[in-house]
Amino acid sequence: MHNKAITAGYDRWLANPNIDEATRRELQSIATDEAEIKDRFHTHLTFGTGGLRGIIGAGTNRMNIYTVRRATQGLAAYILSLDGTAAKGVAIAYDCRRMSAEFCEEAALTLSANGIRAYVFDSLRPTPLLSFAVRHLGCTAGIVITASHNPPEYNGYKVYWDDGGQVPPARAEMILAEINKIDDFSQVKSISKSDAEKAGLYHTAGPEVDEAYMQAVLSQRLNPGMADAPLKIVFTPLHGAGNIPISTVLSSAGYKDVYVVKEQAGPDGNFPTVDYPNPEDHAAFALAEKLAAKVQGDLIICTDPDADRLGVAVRDSGGIYRYLSGNMTGALLAEYLLSQKQAHGTLPANAAIVTTIVSTNMAQSIAGFYNAACFEVLTGFKYIGEKIKEFETNGTHTYIFGFEESYGYLAGDYTRDKDAVAAALLICETAAFYQKQNMSLWDAMLVLFKKYGYFKETLESVTLKGIKGLAQIRHIMDNMRANPPQEINGIPVTERRDYNARTIVDCMTGTAKAAALPQSDVLYYTLADGSWFCIRPSGTEPKIKLYFGTSVSTWDNISQANAQAEQKLSAMSRLLKERIL
Repeated sequence: MHNKAITAGYDRWLANPNIDEATRRELQSIATDEAEIKDRFHTHLTFGTGGLRGIIGAGTNRMNIYTVRRATQGLAAYILSLDGTAAKGVAIAYDCRRMSAEFCEEAALTLSANGIRAYVFDSLRPTPLLSFAVRHLGCTAGIVITASHNPPEYNGYKVYWDDGGQVPPARAEMILAEINKIDDFSQVKSISKSDAEKAGLYHTAGPEVDEAYMQAVLSQRLNPGMADAPLKIVFTPLHGAGNIPISTVLSSAGYKDVYVVKEQAGPDGNFPTVDYPNPEDHAAFALAEKLAAKVQGDLIICTDPDADRLGVAVRDSGGIYRYLSGNMTGALLAEYLLSQKQAHGTLPANAAIVTTIVSTNMAQSIAGFYNAACFEVLTGFKYIGEKIKEFETNGTHTYIFGFEESYGYLAGDYTRDKDAVAAALLICETAAFYQKQNMSLWDAMLVLFKKYGYFKETLESVTLKGIKGLAQIRHIMDNMRANPPQEINGIPVTERRDYNARTIVDCMTGTAKAAALPQSDVLYYTLADGSWFCIRPSGTEPKIKLYFGTSVSTWDNISQANAQAEQKLSAMSRLLKERIL
C-alpha cells in the first residue's frame, strides 16, 4: 500500500469522532514513528478460516474494540443474509488474555444491535466448551476470543458455525466479503448491555452448559475404574482457562492425587511466570517439573491459555521426566482407544481416525493394525472437524479419534475442536492403565516403537516479521514452486504435493494427479527412504513453518534408532534452510 494511503488511514482514525480518547492518545504517541504507523495501518487484520489474530493496539492491523466490532458487523450481516439463521443466536466465550472480556462484550453488543441473540459466558472458558455450546444451544454460530498460545501481546477472534467447527474457507470468504464492505465506523452498530437485555438479545450462558459439557467429556472414558491407580498427576494451566474444568473433571473421574502448580493456577493474560505460554515449549513446564520432583509425580500435564492444547511429560523408570511430542501423545491415545474398544467389542467395523498431513506417519500403522481407516487432512483442527461432519452426514465411517502434531487431540464428536480437557482425562486414564501393568507412559511409547517402527518428527519455525517478512515468505514459496528440489542429501524426491495448485506429482515418472484436499499454500515432499518434509506459511503468526519426518525400521536399541533419525532430520533441516534462507 502507498505511504499516502497508509497515512490517510492513520489520519482518519485520529479525526474520527467515534474513537475513544485512550485510543486517540495511543495514536498520537506514534505520530513521528513512520515505521510503526505503516505496520499498524498498511492493511486490515486478515480474516481467515481462523478468524482474526494480531497484536493488541490501535490501528487497522491490530486487535482492538474497533476491529472486533467491524468483524462482528460483517458476521452479523452474513448471518442476516441467510434465511432463518439469525433467530438461533450466537454463543460467545473468551479466555484469560488482556482485553478478552472487553472484546467478548463488544462482539455480543454488536450482534444484539443487529437483532441477533448473544449467549455470553460470564467468565473465561476453554475453547472446546464454546464449540460444544454452539451445538448444545442450537446456535447459528460461535465466537471465541483467544490467541491460543501466542505471546502476551496478542489476542484473537475465532468464528465457529452451527456444526461446532471453525468456519471453513468458503464460508470464511463470504463473511470476509461482508466485512470488507465496512470502511467507516459509522456502519458498525452497537447497543448498551441494558438495552440488549431488555430486548431479550443478551443472555448469559448458564451452568447447565458447563455441566452438559463435563458429562460429555466424562463419557469418553473407556475404563473408568482406572482412577483407583496410585497415579500422581501434576497439572499447570499456565495462567489460562484450564484450571477449573480440568481439576473438576479429574476429580469427578476419581483421581485423587492431583497437584496444581499454584503460581500458574490463576488466570493472567500477562503470563508472568513463562516467556511463552505454549505447552510445546519445554520451558513452560519448569515450575510443574519442580513440583513433580517434590511430590514424585508420575505424570505432568500442561495446557495452553484457552485449554485446547495439551502437553505431557512422564517420569521414566530412572526418575527422569520425558517430554512427549504431540505426535507421541497422539499415537499413545490412538493405540489406547483403538485397542480398548477392540478389547471391549465396541470398535466399529468402519472405525476411523483422522490426522493431518504434517503429523506422524505412525498414525497409519496404528490404524492399519486395528483395521481402522486413517484419513489425512490439511493442517488445522477445523479440517478434522469437517471430517467428523462428513462421516456424520454420509455414514461411511465412525469417528474414533483425531489429532495433530501441534498438541491437539479429540476423542468423540461431542465437540468439533481439539479439547485439552478431555485429552487430559484420557491421557491420565492411559497412564493409569499402563501403571497397573507396571509400565510408565514412556515404557508404553517404547512398546509402540518396537511394534510399529521408530518414527520421529520435528518442526522449525522461522519468524519473518513485518511487511518485509511477508514479502520474504512469499518469495520463498514462489521460489520453491518455480525450482522444486530434486533431492535432499543425495536422497531423491519421489513425490511432491502442491496444495495451492492441488496437484500431486510423481517425480519418478513425471505424472501428475489432482490432490483431494482443499486449496492451501502448502508444499509437501516425500523422499525415497520414506522421509518427508513440508513447508507452509503460518496462518496466524509472521512465520514460515518447516516440518520434517522420518522413520527407522531396524535398530538394536532406542538410542541407536534416535541417533539415526536425528541424523536424517538434521540433514534435511540444514539443507532446506540453506536453500530457502
